[in-house]
Amino acid sequence: MGSAVSTQDPAPTTALSESQQNQESTTTKTSASDDTKPKKKICCACPDTKKQRDECIVEHGEAACTKWIEAHRECLHAEGFNV
Repeated sequence: MGSAVSTQDPAPTTALSESQQNQESTTTKTSASDDTKPKKKICCACPDTKKQRDECIVEHGEAACTKWIEAHRECLHAEGFNV
């Protein structure tokens, strides 16, 4: 009469085996390292600043082109390269 108390077990929980846990851990680590890797080759990244930098160096010498060299470095950093 009053309230009935259910004695059923709660929904079964699925436990991951050790190999499944290791696999998930590896997948997580791999995807995290992929995010930090540049998407392009360094030679193909930042073509505009690379062209300006190269032309300036050819015409005026490296010492006179620090503005373009730094601009290209900043672009490469933005693309994920550590230069």
